[in-house]
Amino acid sequence: MTFLLLNFRLYTVHIIETAFILLVYFILKYLIRKATVNAANKLDKPHTRATVINKVIHFILLSILIFIVLLIWGVEQSQLVLFLTSLLTVLGIAFFAQWSIISNITAAIIVFFNHPAKIGDTIEMFDKDYPIKGIVHDIGIFFIYIETENGEIMTCPSNLFIQKVIIRRDTKKIAVKDSSLPQQ
Repeated sequence: MTFLLLNFRLYTVHIIETAFILLVYFILKYLIRKATVNAANKLDKPHTRATVINKVIHFILLSILIFIVLLIWGVEQSQLVLFLTSLLTVLGIAFFAQWSIISNITAAIIVFFNHPAKIGDTIEMFDKDYPIKGIVHDIGIFFIYIETENGEIMTCPSNLFIQKVIIRRDTKKIAVKDSSLPQQ
């Protein structure tokens, strides 16, 4: 019993610091979730897109939390830096082959917050080889789904969507035909 009490006294500061960091993490997580949902409402975006953005932000917050907790509990910075450098090197090599995936995720975040085309808008995308006309059916993390005049669903990578000239033909919302998609 005295051994446990002695260890508790030794680690009291670490426990208090960890509890404080956890409290800050949960407060930030809550505030960011509210801010993202408010931004989705303000920008007339579906809540499913806010959920995807929240997952990315929460992953970043969780990574920072783990890093800080490891530092609090005495993991040497040189060991932690060596581990993170090795991990990032492996991830960098893996992602180098899949660079388009990262650019699509980044482009989806840009489309979410700052693109004038919304779900239900009729658009025309100017492409020299393959122009696209249709209704924005859904905006996902990797692809923008466009329903053509023939009723076909075309997928356009998110990074291509922000690189091309796009004209909204009208701003009147058109009901999306697929009922399996979340309602706005």
